[in-house]
Amino acid sequence: MGITADREAELLAQVPTGLLINGEWRDAEGGKTFDVEDPATGKVLLSIADASAGDGALAMDAAAAAQDAWARTAPRERGEILRRAFELVTERAEDFALLMTLEMGKPLAEARGEVTYGAEFLRWFSEEAVRISGRYGTSPDGKSRLMVNKKPVGPCLLITPWNFPLAMATRKIAPAVAAGCTMVLKPAKLTPLTSQLFAAVMMEAGLPAGVLNVVSTTSAGDVTGPIMKDERLRKVSFTGSTPVGQGLIRDAAERVLRTSMELGGNAPFVVFEDADMDKAVAGAMAAKLRNMGEACTAANRFIVHESVAEEFAEKFAAKVGALTPGRGTEDESKIGPLIDAKSRDKVHSLVSEAVDSGAEAVVGGAPVDGPGYFYQPTVLKNVAAGARILQEEIFGPVAPIVTFSTEDEAVALANNTEYGLVAYVFTEDLNRGLRIGEKLETGMLGLNAGVVSNAAAPFGGVKQSGLGREGGAEGIEEYLYTQYIGIADPTAD
Repeated sequence: MGITADREAELLAQVPTGLLINGEWRDAEGGKTFDVEDPATGKVLLSIADASAGDGALAMDAAAAAQDAWARTAPRERGEILRRAFELVTERAEDFALLMTLEMGKPLAEARGEVTYGAEFLRWFSEEAVRISGRYGTSPDGKSRLMVNKKPVGPCLLITPWNFPLAMATRKIAPAVAAGCTMVLKPAKLTPLTSQLFAAVMMEAGLPAGVLNVVSTTSAGDVTGPIMKDERLRKVSFTGSTPVGQGLIRDAAERVLRTSMELGGNAPFVVFEDADMDKAVAGAMAAKLRNMGEACTAANRFIVHESVAEEFAEKFAAKVGALTPGRGTEDESKIGPLIDAKSRDKVHSLVSEAVDSGAEAVVGGAPVDGPGYFYQPTVLKNVAAGARILQEEIFGPVAPIVTFSTEDEAVALANNTEYGLVAYVFTEDLNRGLRIGEKLETGMLGLNAGVVSNAAAPFGGVKQSGLGREGGAEGIEEYLYTQYIGIADPTAD
């Protein structure tokens, strides 16, 4: 039995609809609001406060005012707040999963997986908060002592995308909290509700007023632009498209802000002739169809050895064709809608152009009739070299297949992109897998694995896929700066 309308209404009634500024939920300047829609139906879920530049300035004021006291808060206390938040999110896992399904569209099973993944950042960084350390030693000439401290960078602007509403918030907020930084969070306008509920949970967990401020808005540039120019801001962390990230980097350069940029991807999925085909297909399903393909880590180009290309395409298409599109709250739903009509139209344009150039749709290849923004899960073979679908991030449930004959050709095809976030390689030869990994221009590699995301691992890319790392031991370093203190020799006469 699917989720009832009463259950949905009960949950939506618990979501704060205001802006969170200095620990209080308040209306936007002038009372302005905007609607958040269900992409499976097009119907309005809630109307929430639509922040203005003035609201953003107040949020920045609150973050700046709270910074000194928060930086002095004991690391253990910061860690305990994160641990309580982890427990609260885990207790309310079904609420968060359903809310993400309603506003983003993913099936409930996938949303539950995101809750587990997103909550783990809270637990991981609750433990990292007390691991921040420096060093003390003697200078090489023996005439002084060297003391190195790690300190919070200060107020941060965090900008999250719509595709993983909980995990992208926790991946930024948790290390900032652990490091002792205050924040202004600007969630994506398409999926702000999860961030609203999560901010309420952070307050319930004991986060002091002003440490986390949330300004949902339909006018991102109007709100974040002045914040980027504010002399009190010390860092910006952004997850989203490369063009937007490039603009933020340019703005950050004016004030030499610390930046973390997790940008676009065009992930290659390379299948060698010795791969275990069943493992490769299972990995392809995870790498491509997770989140309806609306993930920067989604496999975008399937590069398959010519000797196994037909077998791979046939087995992959059989699995893909068995997926049932539907609203994520329905028991039989295996794949949800795309986020909006614009996204669906772009996906279909890429598919149509590839087919017109000679590609064959083994399965799928068209939008789904009816309400919502559904697209048929699609596998394309015989895709022409240079096709636009191989150059652009698809962000939909479409898998284009190209072939190769030699290892060098596979590497060349995989690296033939301006992006370098993640790659996937399937081979039973470990030496080959490691050898290819060293040749690929990528920040992450899934070796015989279709999912690489893990709170304990550094997430990030190279080339135009971004700067910095989130998660792992590296994640908290993005919110700390190094201070050196030279001390006169205490043993000198």
